[in-house]
Amino acid sequence: MAELATVARPYAKALYSLAIEHNKTSDWVTVLENLAQAVAVPKVAAAIDRPEQSADAKAEVLLGLLPEGASDESFKAFLSTVAENDRLNALPEIFTQFQALYLSASNIQQAVIYSAFPLTEAQFSQLVLDLQAKLGSKLNAKVEVDPELIGGVKVEVGDQVLDLSVQAELQKLYAAMTN
Repeated sequence: MAELATVARPYAKALYSLAIEHNKTSDWVTVLENLAQAVAVPKVAAAIDRPEQSADAKAEVLLGLLPEGASDESFKAFLSTVAENDRLNALPEIFTQFQALYLSASNIQQAVIYSAFPLTEAQFSQLVLDLQAKLGSKLNAKVEVDPELIGGVKVEVGDQVLDLSVQAELQKLYAAMTN
């Protein structure tokens, strides 16, 4: 995967610079996310992997999957360049790196909240507000249910982990008892 990240980096940086120039960073995050999800679909991947198809045709297949008006001429030119260089398979990684640039510039961090049970909207909102106050930055958070936690939550923000789960407490207790 390191190779794909290396391939994607210059594309993500170039697109991010172009997005800033055209004031489209938040719009293009969404467009890139849609394209990254699309190329992961086997039928779409097969459609853009056909060697007999031209690069422009491959780009048009992907552009046809986007809602009307989702992309402009600059983004279309970018996608055509990626297709001409036969790098459409790198779109998910381009999205990941583009999003990281966008979030970093916006002082927003990615967070994954693991919960033993589904959270209500009110619980999720309050938890995000509390975490933002603790970390001093905005969070782009998502929740994943992990029944192995037994109760409580585990939060991953970048390389920081805040584990307030029952499972973690039981592991600490076990370690204390066996040592």
